[in-house]
Amino acid sequence: MTVKWGEVTIGELVAAIGGRQVSGSPDEAAQGLCTDSRTMVPGHLFLALEGERYDGHDFLDEALRARAGGFIVEEGKPLEGGLGDKNLAVITVSSTLAALGDMASWWRKRWGGTVIAITGSNGKSTTKEMAAAMLSLKAKTMKSPGNFNNLIGLPLSILSLEPDHELAVLEMGMNAVGEIARLTQIAEPDIGVITNVASAHLEGLGDLKGVAAAKGELLRGMSPQALAILNGDDELTRGLASTFKGRTVTFGLGKENRVRAEGIRIAEASTQSFDIIINGERIPATIYLPGVHNVLNALAGAAVAWCASLPSELIARGLGGFRPLKGRFQILELKGKIRLIDDTYNANPASLGAALQAIERMREKGQDLVVGLGEMLELGADTSRYHYDAGKEIANRGARFLAVLGKHGHEVMEGAWKEGMDPGKTVHASDHSEMIEAIKANVREGDLVFLKGSRRVGLDKVVEGIKEALGMSKEQGNAV
Repeated sequence: MTVKWGEVTIGELVAAIGGRQVSGSPDEAAQGLCTDSRTMVPGHLFLALEGERYDGHDFLDEALRARAGGFIVEEGKPLEGGLGDKNLAVITVSSTLAALGDMASWWRKRWGGTVIAITGSNGKSTTKEMAAAMLSLKAKTMKSPGNFNNLIGLPLSILSLEPDHELAVLEMGMNAVGEIARLTQIAEPDIGVITNVASAHLEGLGDLKGVAAAKGELLRGMSPQALAILNGDDELTRGLASTFKGRTVTFGLGKENRVRAEGIRIAEASTQSFDIIINGERIPATIYLPGVHNVLNALAGAAVAWCASLPSELIARGLGGFRPLKGRFQILELKGKIRLIDDTYNANPASLGAALQAIERMREKGQDLVVGLGEMLELGADTSRYHYDAGKEIANRGARFLAVLGKHGHEVMEGAWKEGMDPGKTVHASDHSEMIEAIKANVREGDLVFLKGSRRVGLDKVVEGIKEALGMSKEQGNAV
């Protein structure tokens, strides 16, 4: 049995979420669901979510004016204005967030297709996109958009599934213990992927063992009939295999992995070619992203495709057709033969180290490196040390100029000075505009400019400012 908006009744949704219908007809068709009154689609239900900075219950009148077809609200919240209309469907629940997850869980069960869930400290978005690029060559595939990887975004992704979708590729993120467990309960993955375990979200998880345990919630929540795909080169990830009762497949560079790579070679500054070895079969592949970490992302995606019975030629074609996402090591060509690497989507010590290693391999002889680093957030008690070490690594990679942003920027500069970087070539910017001006004043023709920081620091604004200040080249390479 499949499920489709317009064919589902209000009464069915009430039963799925354990709600109470206080008005409207249970036989009325539910046309869709919205959680933002600004993007309200006439006739759709408005689900009022309460967050840290907003409460959807404060926007009921706006949703009503936008012709919402009904409302799902929390018990005890005041219902204002037109919500007293007995013909309008109003459903009350104890928690709208829990109701959203329960609705998505019910929808997933009714849909009945194959779900692939991907988590990990780094690389999950790129792996998701690569896997979807391959799988979509065989079957209609839904992938979670953008960063729809939390307790709101993942259910909304599932609720966008249509009857003719055969596959769903979902990203799972987390900031605290229990989040991956709940997401797994909602999604019921048939294939679960853990890309790696690294120093991220330590503020809420304590240490790397805490991160591993949180990521391992995916395996502990999956059915024994499901399949787990794990990074066999990563000790902490590999160690999670014992927590899963079903079949596991490992990927990595080591020869003991079922899916591995051989003969990695740089075809161009931003392109790598290699052979994927799966059960002895050799698949020539090319990806338009530098760095060994992206080879591992490709291997994880290829493992998903292989486990979904995709033929080797489609694995190669899907990877070859993939292009990097905005903000994830996206290479932009600027005037003056300047290359800007936009890696501003997020940052932690492991992803910074992997990016710097990739840059080291792609830098042309004599090409200088200019770095703009935003603060790395949620690193817990060792935040200062991580930033100090980041500065040391940036200096050791031969950066000519370093601009930093955030309250831990000084530790980054101290680390760089410790490794011999000229203090006169470092700037602690007070805001985005100052960082843009500092980089603009110190960049030279032919330089490689690298920008990275945690998402909330907003270095994407610096990317846009530098593009505007320096101008884009007509030759954009792999920019998207």
